[in-house]
Amino acid sequence: MDNQGTDQPDETGLAPAPGEKRLLRVRTVIISDVHLGTSDSKVEEVNRFLRHVRCKKLILNGDIIDGWQLTRRGGRWTRAHTRFVRIVLKMLEKRDTEIVYLRGNHDDVLASFLPLDFAGLRIVEDHVHEGKRGRYLVLHGDVFDTVTKNFVWLSHLGDWGYGALLRINRAYNAWRAWRGQEYWSLSKAIKARVKTAVSYVSKFEERVAKLARERGCDGAICGHIHTPADRMIEGVHYLNSGDWVESLTAIVEHWDGRYQLIEYTDFAREFLRPKEDAEGKGRPELQAEAFAA
Repeated sequence: MDNQGTDQPDETGLAPAPGEKRLLRVRTVIISDVHLGTSDSKVEEVNRFLRHVRCKKLILNGDIIDGWQLTRRGGRWTRAHTRFVRIVLKMLEKRDTEIVYLRGNHDDVLASFLPLDFAGLRIVEDHVHEGKRGRYLVLHGDVFDTVTKNFVWLSHLGDWGYGALLRINRAYNAWRAWRGQEYWSLSKAIKARVKTAVSYVSKFEERVAKLARERGCDGAICGHIHTPADRMIEGVHYLNSGDWVESLTAIVEHWDGRYQLIEYTDFAREFLRPKEDAEGKGRPELQAEAFAA
């Protein structure tokens, strides 16, 4: 992982004090698809990530809260989910971080009230981020999903199927953990092998890049499809922040304007103390509980 900005002063001139925990200091952080309120949200990991970053701007690019699960399918809200909200509000209040929250399809209840502005916290449909290396169109991306947009019932059915797949995946990975093996994503493996899924992702990315070009932007940043990416599409810099259900990824903009796709495992290896990253790992009672679930 790129080390720039870790132990050096940032644009504000601040540097870590001796003995202070290691922090990633960047200009902008973009995350999406945390799906708070679901059992498969990796909320502990995203909380650790946010506690170890300092940024001027935080973009929450849709599906942060999963309203579908909470209102219709008996979703579960935990203390860790509340802690996420508190961390974000602390960034806003104590660290003077600008927060931009974009509506996703799972938190579409917000659509009726947009745009909203609460003194540093903006909730919007889409957003143009003025980066040091150009203008980037930021949007969740569900507007390019014809199923989500035109066939809501089918979208909910697909979401139910995805949830069932994640439950199978959770049990399988509890068994793998019991055997000392690393996490393996069943749905990512399926998406990588099924031609229709690969074609869908490719068309989605092309449509996002085309819209960014039409809006006069140099790049596009989205989420929605849970497929992290950092690549050029016909002259447009396309970025996807992935999710905090399976890929556990985020995008950061460094102070020199460079964008970087960060994976949590790499981040944890560099910035978290062993004790912090080991919470819940290697404890048979938690593994057995997850397997039973």
